[in-house]
Amino acid sequence: MKILVTGTEGYLGSLLPPLLIERGHEVIGLDTGFYKVGWLYNANGVTPKTLNKDIRNITPDDLEGVEAIVHMAELSNDPAGQLAPNITYEINHVGSVRLASLAKAMGVRRFVYMSSCSVYGVATAGDVTEESPINPQTAYAECKTLVERDVTPLADDDFSPTFMRNATAFGASPRMRFDIVLNNLAGLAWTSKQIKMTSDGTPWRPLVHALDICKAIVCALEAPRDIVHNQIFNVGDTANNYRVKEIAEIIADIFPDCKLSFGDNGSDNRSYRVSFEKINTILPGFKCDWNARLGAQQLFDLFSQIDMAEDTFLFRGFTRLKQLEYLIRTEQIDKDFFWNKK
Repeated sequence: MKILVTGTEGYLGSLLPPLLIERGHEVIGLDTGFYKVGWLYNANGVTPKTLNKDIRNITPDDLEGVEAIVHMAELSNDPAGQLAPNITYEINHVGSVRLASLAKAMGVRRFVYMSSCSVYGVATAGDVTEESPINPQTAYAECKTLVERDVTPLADDDFSPTFMRNATAFGASPRMRFDIVLNNLAGLAWTSKQIKMTSDGTPWRPLVHALDICKAIVCALEAPRDIVHNQIFNVGDTANNYRVKEIAEIIADIFPDCKLSFGDNGSDNRSYRVSFEKINTILPGFKCDWNARLGAQQLFDLFSQIDMAEDTFLFRGFTRLKQLEYLIRTEQIDKDFFWNKK
């Protein structure tokens, strides 16, 4: 299968192509290159040919012969989305729907969209399922719901979208991110030997390892069409719902001599537990291989191996908001987040 993966120079995008290529698929990539500087370690595997292009500029020629698209090239995460909400909507909503429409017109048969469990926002009525009401709290999460809404009607006998609502990712990646909760706490534990929580850590977060997300994508691409056609899947494992304080306690236990403290209730009111029964029951071949403790140990082993320094942990290339602010400040990208030709 010829597969276009957007966002191949991102946290997930750098992990997925080698897995697909190993399984015999032909992969081409696309990435605008905002986070090219963020490279934590060298990894095995084949790097696909990648178009250096903004998704807003994709043309029919770019999709010639493509049979499936895995779309993850959006502005991520919540803080980055709040930096320029109008551009977030232009890229994450309008750009993604345009890509799906163009894909359908060009005969692309499968479209796997990276959505997010953040669409549930604040949920207090037990574990939310794919049928639960959505309650997005940020521009980033709102755009996910809008793409799902607008791409769903495109489905027909020839075009099959699948929506993957990922839990909060964690784990090692060559294109590392230290602005997601478990990775961030692990970095703090390694570099400062302490985790000072500004909140009491009571909110719930579902977690999923980056490699388990990639596994879910592979399973969705290779599954019989009727199983994944126009379906929403929460991606993760119900056992991997954690309170934030539990995540911090796991990190402090894995990283030697790490001191842990908690604060009062924080300003971030997002809290939700998620049911992942559907994906674990329906999607052939899918089961999570990782949990928070295994992920924390993986990061401790990686940091030890590369002798990670504090300035590496704090480097802008590993935090989405920092890198975007740098590109804007240095006028490398313009007000619309296109690269300045000058």
